[in-house]
Amino acid sequence: MANLYETNADNTCRFVLGKYGEKPLICMGVNPSTATDINDDNTIKAVAATVENNKADYDGYIMLNVYPLRATNPDDLPADANDRYIEENLQHIEAILKSLPVEQRTIWAAWGSLIEKRKYLSGCLKKIVALASKYDCKWVKKDQGERTFKHPHHPLYLAADEPLKEIDIDKYCQDKLK
Repeated sequence: MANLYETNADNTCRFVLGKYGEKPLICMGVNPSTATDINDDNTIKAVAATVENNKADYDGYIMLNVYPLRATNPDDLPADANDRYIEENLQHIEAILKSLPVEQRTIWAAWGSLIEKRKYLSGCLKKIVALASKYDCKWVKKDQGERTFKHPHHPLYLAADEPLKEIDIDKYCQDKLK
């Protein structure tokens, strides 16, 4: 399994992180924190545990984010988005989607309520959803038992054995994102 790690020159943005197998699960978070190709953070550990729990379907993961700027606390994200970061993030996401066979284009929606931390995050997500639709991606989420929440859960707050379920991402964007 190959490691994936793509950042900008000063490592303030992380575009791609993963353990790439033949059948990777793409996980879409809100923004990267401290994880690198050498050191996992708790979110990456949770993603890896989900993949391990679903090893019949997945043998690796690719961690992507709605916005690529590193911030351990999303409250530290700037008030205004950097358009260059957004465009570069979309280019990396498209390269990943192009590289995978259509049956391996499953994206786990995993941003939680953090998507509400900055107004531009929902716009970034809508651009990613539009891009993913060009590549016939399937979107999944994890729920917390039978409880329903406004946004797909962040991996840290879910059990690894919680099943992945399909989500109508277009309906979610229309109904839940402003």
